[in-house]
Amino acid sequence: MPNFAETFDALLLDLDGTVFTGHEPTPDAVDILDRVRARTLWVTNNASRNAEQVADHLGSMGFAAQPADVVTSAQAAAALLAQRLSAGARVLVIGSAALAGEISAVGLTPVGSAAEAPVAVVQGYSADIGWTDLAEASLAVHAGALWVATNTDLTLPSDRGGMLPGNGTLVAAVATATGVRPEVAGKPEPTLMRAALSRGEFRAPLVVGDRLNTDIAGANGVGLPSLAVLTGVCDPAQLAVAIPAERPTFLTHDLRGLFTDIESARIGPQPSWRAEHNADEITLRCAGEPDDDGLGAVRVAVAALWEAADDGRGTRLVAGDETAANALRRWSL
Repeated sequence: MPNFAETFDALLLDLDGTVFTGHEPTPDAVDILDRVRARTLWVTNNASRNAEQVADHLGSMGFAAQPADVVTSAQAAAALLAQRLSAGARVLVIGSAALAGEISAVGLTPVGSAAEAPVAVVQGYSADIGWTDLAEASLAVHAGALWVATNTDLTLPSDRGGMLPGNGTLVAAVATATGVRPEVAGKPEPTLMRAALSRGEFRAPLVVGDRLNTDIAGANGVGLPSLAVLTGVCDPAQLAVAIPAERPTFLTHDLRGLFTDIESARIGPQPSWRAEHNADEITLRCAGEPDDDGLGAVRVAVAALWEAADDGRGTRLVAGDETAANALRRWSL
């Protein structure tokens, strides 16, 4: 049976939580991505670095990344504004120097104050953003400026443990002050995914990511299949209650799954597991030789839970035998 690496000709890869966590590659990610023949596109909501900086960061971990294959939400936001505004128009930049550079690169004029009469505001994450920056953005939006956010991710992963405030928390501050909602360039909105697809002519692209509400929803928004990995934010418990717009096509533990059989990774029926529905619950049973990591049980159980939720039936999941119980315990389902 074909694997992912043989079937898809482009991989639209999320970064943190998918190809690396903190400053370390996810298991065997460097070797796996060196072996795939598909075009590798590094698609990130992070607007704090430009393409060259992202490629350098990936290269420092051993990935063979080229700037031309990096697609950022800062690039997508700048392109969106360039379509809407006249050449040279003033744009208030709330974010990093990299974001300001993308605004300049599309022929617009970055400014730093609402007093400079910007016709638009672009807001992206920077650790240096403070109250004054948010106040300037609010004043410009109050004055009628078009407001574009690179992304609205509420959290950022941290190698110190736990999650940290992301760009979405800063965007929420301006939205609260103004009563306005921004246009969003990054995932899950289609602008960033379409920007990635414009980098070539692809027959069969696949989105790979760890966040259901950005990576997977972004894939579904442009009609692409998606692979969810469990090396970042997503876990089986989240998958079990995912809304239709945030449901992936496939599930593997990490990028090593790119060299596994596609059908064995599909969320849905599997030969070694059976889910039985009744009015109140779903019973999972082992029906053959189970897979080593127990994810086959997760794929079958999650598909059954989605079907029951969509039909308004009971979504209580129980194990019908000890093998199923062990698999569900292992993955906290």
